[in-house]
Amino acid sequence: MQRILLAFSLLISMCFFSQTKLNLIPYPQKVEFLKGEFVIPASFNLSNNLPVKETEYLKNKLKVKYRNAKNQDAHLLYSKLENQSKPNNEAYSIEISSKQIHIKSYTDQGYFLALQTLIQLFETQKNGRIPTLKIEDEPKFAWRGMHLDVCRHFFTVEEVKQYIDYLAMYKLNTFHWHLTDDQGWRIEIKKYPKLTQIGSKRKESMIGAYVDDTFDGKPYGPYFYTQEQIKDVVQYAQERHITVVPEIEMPGHALAALSAYPELACTKGPFESATKWGVFDDVFCPKDETFTFLENVLDEVIQLFPSQYIHIGGDECPKTRWKECAHCQALIKKNNLKDEHGLQSYFIQRIEKYVNSKGRKIIGWDEILEGGLAPNAAVMSWTGIKGGIEAAKTNHFAVMTPGAYCYFDHYQGDPQTEPNAFGGFTPLDKVYSYSPIPAELNAEQSKYILGVQANLWTEYILDFKQVQYMIFPRLFALSEVGWGTSKQDNYKEFENRVVEHFKILDKMNINYAKSMYNISGKVIPDSKGVSYELSTSQNPSGIKFTTDGSEPKANSSTYENPIPVSKAMTVKSAYFENGELKSAVSSQNFFTSKTTGKKITLENQPSENYSFGGAFTLVDGIIGNVKQLGKTWLGFQGQNVVATIDLGEKINFSEVYFNTLDNKGSWIHLAKSATVSISDDGKTFKTIKEIGKEEILSAKGKINLKVGNQQAKFIKIKIENAGIIPAGNPGADSRAWLFVDEIGAK
Repeated sequence: MQRILLAFSLLISMCFFSQTKLNLIPYPQKVEFLKGEFVIPASFNLSNNLPVKETEYLKNKLKVKYRNAKNQDAHLLYSKLENQSKPNNEAYSIEISSKQIHIKSYTDQGYFLALQTLIQLFETQKNGRIPTLKIEDEPKFAWRGMHLDVCRHFFTVEEVKQYIDYLAMYKLNTFHWHLTDDQGWRIEIKKYPKLTQIGSKRKESMIGAYVDDTFDGKPYGPYFYTQEQIKDVVQYAQERHITVVPEIEMPGHALAALSAYPELACTKGPFESATKWGVFDDVFCPKDETFTFLENVLDEVIQLFPSQYIHIGGDECPKTRWKECAHCQALIKKNNLKDEHGLQSYFIQRIEKYVNSKGRKIIGWDEILEGGLAPNAAVMSWTGIKGGIEAAKTNHFAVMTPGAYCYFDHYQGDPQTEPNAFGGFTPLDKVYSYSPIPAELNAEQSKYILGVQANLWTEYILDFKQVQYMIFPRLFALSEVGWGTSKQDNYKEFENRVVEHFKILDKMNINYAKSMYNISGKVIPDSKGVSYELSTSQNPSGIKFTTDGSEPKANSSTYENPIPVSKAMTVKSAYFENGELKSAVSSQNFFTSKTTGKKITLENQPSENYSFGGAFTLVDGIIGNVKQLGKTWLGFQGQNVVATIDLGEKINFSEVYFNTLDNKGSWIHLAKSATVSISDDGKTFKTIKEIGKEEILSAKGKINLKVGNQQAKFIKIKIENAGIIPAGNPGADSRAWLFVDEIGAK
């Protein structure tokens, strides 16, 4: 009988392991379950040929007893594979039998990645057992990166090391360290001591939502890293097989440097490190003195960072000062450049030649494409995917980091329940849905996509606990996207693994976001207008809601079907488990009109960063919050909003309204004009109202147009973008943003 029970127990164990997916992130390329299990021993025996530094990492991570053993007695074996013609340095395999774990790799880096898998198996094991299995694994993309801005807010060496540890845990291999910007210079340059004496501090900082334009009145800094600290961090990262790519911003985002060395600007100054967020007109002047300075800076940077690539920024460089500068205009003429964009290309190419002469390559944000891309430069595509496409089609390498999917300073849950963030809406499932290779590229061109990276800008991230909150759990999704094993159809299964990894984060005292537990609301059209659809990653029967503005309680209405919205109302919802509140309370106000839920089409589509909900966002009954651009506004850069609303039948109305934003610091400008037209057939339209810039300005963007008694089946509204930002404004010479929310009729 005992033998029968033992056999039955083993059968149950085998079935359990064979039918359950491993709680690994990123998930391996190939997993084969075998029959049996490996019982974690009290003392873990290590073979004597294991790579030393990596094995010390394992010992520090897994607090179990270890002892050395002969290979045949070891629980952990290692075999170094012979080099193929072009092996993937990060490839590895793991075979777990009932007695041993055998790792194979071509390199120590592959072994280290295998250890990450092994550590996760140990940390997510059940009852001290691991299934016997075979894993064959390697990443799809060579560049799997995370960025950290330490200029807006500074983080200590120990915090940066923790950040690097997070990357290592989830098999990311590139740390992009954003070290200089308008708001602070954070790296010691011995030849130019004033960079840190003056440029590493600012008199105060902008606080609150970015439209508030308020300040804390507190001096910030001096904060910077000494060269010895830099070396320490780089070595720490190397021991974890992570490449540190430094970023030294040029020609824009230079105010902190100019505050220390004003002679490098086009005007005399004086300058100071920026206290606001945004983009500023004063940039490096492309004169010999400036290039000498930058070359000397790069000499010291290159000595500190062994990375193949040096990031030189290149983004958001207004041309205002260059247009007004006699030296710049003479340089344009002397070199037969087309314009100031050509001058930017000249600037970048000159820097590239110098960096190349030192045996390194440059990478920059996609604005380095302006005026022509430097011959050997790589592009970091952030404004969308077009920069990466253009680079790849011209045989330049690109790292994909589009803001719509890869900006972790965006909201990751309902903005009303989240800490203040920069804007945008990038929840976990959206990050997971990203595919780094654009469909526009063929197989040969796709080889130029190096990989994927997420960016963490820190305007509104005041401490390291908030850093943790913004990257977790989205870093999990990035990890699997970069590894190449994410599948949108498997998102729910991925979400289950995320929950298991929350337990690991809990043990590490990491402050991660629980936004995926909160209620998510989506407005959908129905026959009578719109309905509000609620969802949660948990059991939907735990959703409780109210429609009278009161706080939901355990005995409130249980959500079963989308909630009809036929009048002005407030829906509040929350998740309860066993009568206990388990989520934040989500609240949504609705303001219905005669356009609510109607069919709407747009001639121009919004920017991908600000397109949540598409055109329907403009008729969903929700008025946008001016402090939260995440979910309820559509953003258009350099384009007009031309919206046609099909009312379904002829109806009477006398007012048309819409809202736009004004925040010049973020390049967001009020509309230049607006026109309302009507039609009965959707083809021939008659204009019934026009307003200009002065009327829009006096209304402060909240436009309510009296149009007289009208009857029509179609309403078309054209809202004209401000166009090119004029001189004297942040982002001058760039395309203005136009943000629009609800278009209604009464």
